[in-house]
Amino acid sequence: MLEVSGLTVSYPHTPTPAISNVSFMLEPGSLCALVGANGAGKSTLLKALMGMLRPQAGTICFAGLNSSQARKQGLVGYVAQRDAMAEDFPLRVSDVVMMGRYGKLNLFSRPSKEDKLAVELALERVGMSEFSNRPISALSGGQAKRVFIARGLAQHAQFMLLDEPFAGVDKNSEAALVSLIQDMAHQEVTVLCAVHDLQMVTESFDQAILLNHTLVYQGPSHQALQPERVAQAFEVDISKAQRLVM
Repeated sequence: MLEVSGLTVSYPHTPTPAISNVSFMLEPGSLCALVGANGAGKSTLLKALMGMLRPQAGTICFAGLNSSQARKQGLVGYVAQRDAMAEDFPLRVSDVVMMGRYGKLNLFSRPSKEDKLAVELALERVGMSEFSNRPISALSGGQAKRVFIARGLAQHAQFMLLDEPFAGVDKNSEAALVSLIQDMAHQEVTVLCAVHDLQMVTESFDQAILLNHTLVYQGPSHQALQPERVAQAFEVDISKAQRLVM
């Protein structure tokens, strides 16, 4: 279970918090869309969950562990909007996926047969085996996102946090990514995924969180997109909210 309580995160020299007093709980196997306008705090929330930002208040608990403990045990996988390290360095696809195994290796050990098999199986599962030796920088956006998900699969993450994984990908890649995360949820992985396509929320996710610097709604996705909730989340009037969810 992922439990977040009273989470508040601020950036230096800003008058108001990026997110304030956010609390929610996700059961194992939840497939949850994280929805909000640009600047509403979606990326901030995901980075705070990953320990990349230090909260000013609140707690984060992954399966009874704090964020640092959960990361050290390899329980949490993360797909950023852009993985600068993987894209900018001359890494092969298999090298990127092997990063998911580093938490299970000590400082001086080499990948074992078990590590290599985990990488092979993860690439096979995301349909990227044939690209194993290709530079990650040579892949399309959708292919790269599948590799980053494979990295989480290789580490056997119980929680996957994805920041706009569908942005900039074609419809075929989008369908492949949706199928992947749905398959993970069916295997009891808890998935929290920032999305911008409101139609996708009810079509592809069973849970939804609406965020506008603080929590607007958490619950079943089919109840999330009521016009009054969308109006509050996106700071628009009811008539525009109705058009957004049509």
